[in-house]
Amino acid sequence: MREVLSALRVGWWLPTVGLVTGGVVALAISLLQTPLYTSDTQLFVSTTDSTSTSDVFTGSQFSQQRVTSYAQLLTGEELAARVIDRLDLDVTAAELTAGITATAVTDTVLINVSVTHPSPERTQQIAATLGAEFIAFVGELETPEAGPSPVRVAVTDSPEVPTVPSSPQTARNVALGLLVGLLIGAALAIARVRLDRSVRDAEEAAELAGAPVIGVILRDEALVKEHTIDQGSSSRTAEAYRQLRTNLQFLNVDEPPKAIMISSAVPSEGKTTVAVNLALALAEAGRSVTLVEGDLRRPRVTRYLGMVGGAGLTNILSGSAELEDVLQPYGDGDLKVIAAGPTPPNPSELLASSHMFTLIDDLRAKNDFVLIDAPPLLPVADASGLAVIVDGVVLSTRYGSTRKEQLQQARATLDRVGARTLGIILNIVPPKAEVSSAYGYGYNYGYDADRGGAHAAR
Repeated sequence: MREVLSALRVGWWLPTVGLVTGGVVALAISLLQTPLYTSDTQLFVSTTDSTSTSDVFTGSQFSQQRVTSYAQLLTGEELAARVIDRLDLDVTAAELTAGITATAVTDTVLINVSVTHPSPERTQQIAATLGAEFIAFVGELETPEAGPSPVRVAVTDSPEVPTVPSSPQTARNVALGLLVGLLIGAALAIARVRLDRSVRDAEEAAELAGAPVIGVILRDEALVKEHTIDQGSSSRTAEAYRQLRTNLQFLNVDEPPKAIMISSAVPSEGKTTVAVNLALALAEAGRSVTLVEGDLRRPRVTRYLGMVGGAGLTNILSGSAELEDVLQPYGDGDLKVIAAGPTPPNPSELLASSHMFTLIDDLRAKNDFVLIDAPPLLPVADASGLAVIVDGVVLSTRYGSTRKEQLQQARATLDRVGARTLGIILNIVPPKAEVSSAYGYGYNYGYDADRGGAHAAR
């Protein structure tokens, strides 16, 4: 029941839409229908020879046996044809009988007859004529060659002109439409949650990744445009990154991780934004941090920070530059940035090379933290080799977008190379965590066209 209520709370708009749609559709159907009027009459069947008590009893049984057959005759085309001739109706016998119902009342000698027609006056005329013609018709059928008919049929309840239509019943139809629409909307809301394969629950994300959720970053429109939070800001997003900073520092008190790779399962999960703002949060706390732009195919760190992206990591790894030559300070100097550098033809080999291992070792010795913005794990193999030579990996998982299978595959990729997953960041979470995120970073994964590379997997 708790899951059902949660699903209805998340998808509240579906029952609402269903309720309104059901009511509108039912009202429209009712208004489009031709109003029909119903006039009722009742016939009494008896025997003519009832001089003694036994005759009365026998006659009553005889009449009860007759009423069932008479009900069939009342809806037959022969009687309908007589009514048509009498009233000069412009309909066929089959069309007229479609609006006539006759029911024999159980254990009685009564027959209830209902006539339905678009015209209230014509409805009454048909019902009255039907009763009169039926009495004559029975007389013809039941009269023997010699003597009077043993059966007498009388009208006990004369038909009246109806004043209100019997169909459609607009109020009932609208109420039923509202109910059906509400139920369908509720069913869709529950099915939507049950069939949703995206990551929305922190506990489930932790179980899928085999690591705790160490941060929850709310969706922030300002962060989408600027990509960085103002240092000293008291916004909910800034506080979320400070909480992430605290959680990260206490992951392992005895052997705290210093060189941390930040990645994601697939593109467009906000990993670069996480890397940049986590580095800023650590620097704000007085920690010395070096942020490495390790996504060589699609670097974004320097662009988000408004820095020069010329020489960088690939120059160091290729031996054409020293660390001090490409290290760029940011802000008050607690944060330093290493740009990606020129796009290489072999990013995977460079990131997993011994030169990269030596560089990380050197940076680890000179900094409190080394954050590496790495490529996503599933589209390319670049991050797999890098994950082995860092102290741990933090995965950015986008709420309502990252699929459970993708997070499981990312975990399997890291487990396969023996990497350590430090934690999960549930990223771009709606403030009320009720709707799926609707925007992305446009992460077109491949070499940047403006950097001379060929596009790879997107």
